[in-house]
Amino acid sequence: MTDISIRPYMIRAVCEWCADAGYTPYLAVKVNAATRVPSAYVKNGEIVLNISHSATRNLTISNELIQFSARFGGVSQEISIPVEVVAGVFSRENGKGMFFEVALQENQECQPVGLPVAVPVENQTGDSPLPDNPSPRRPRLTVIK
Repeated sequence: MTDISIRPYMIRAVCEWCADAGYTPYLAVKVNAATRVPSAYVKNGEIVLNISHSATRNLTISNELIQFSARFGGVSQEISIPVEVVAGVFSRENGKGMFFEVALQENQECQPVGLPVAVPVENQTGDSPLPDNPSPRRPRLTVIK
């Protein structure tokens, strides 16, 4: 009998808990070659995504992939994340959730992929319309083995 990962079940459970409590579920992801996210939003091989129902369209969390559409810089993009690269799922409001160890293979690196993304256009004052830090606070991640 094959060993089934508990990770997708925990991700779905934390998302459901966030919805029931009125919290915003966020997903912390270690980006690799199989991850399809806008590369402009990847920092240090990681990306944090709002996966609430109001921020996504057609969110599907299967046992292998998390897929949805979301707007980045006003442009809708298709997102695809292998479950095994999810480092955590947590509430934006209080940081509570589940965090996981992401084991990369020796030849596998965390790098942004070349998914096209809209680059923010500077306004007349020269300021970028996107804040430098889109998340008001970043949770401290703890690895659960």
